[in-house]
Amino acid sequence: MVRLKRFHAEECRRRVAQLQTMIAEFTRMTGDLDREIAHEEQRANITDPNHFAYPTYAQAARTRRDNLLRSVADLKDQLVEAETHMKDAAEELGKAQGQEARDRGGDRVIDLVAERRV
Repeated sequence: MVRLKRFHAEECRRRVAQLQTMIAEFTRMTGDLDREIAHEEQRANITDPNHFAYPTYAQAARTRRDNLLRSVADLKDQLVEAETHMKDAAEELGKAQGQEARDRGGDRVIDLVAERRV
């Protein structure tokens, strides 16, 4: 039982770490895209996305950046949920370990009583 709970807690921890890594990577990518957009706008000397001559690459980069920002927001929601699951799994693991320790302690008492009777 403890092994199962430990596995579940580790799986939750891995999920949280994976989400944190993805959030960091997507955030880095949005920063890169922001710099590319600024560079392209500066090169074209047009900063209004609604302007008829706005650079196509800058528009595509804006769209991609916006999609990444939405993904980051979704991942943050998933992270909150995963952290809750991780906390619950850690509590369940602690309870299972406590129960196992009590069970082992009870077995020792039974063994001692059996030895005294012999």
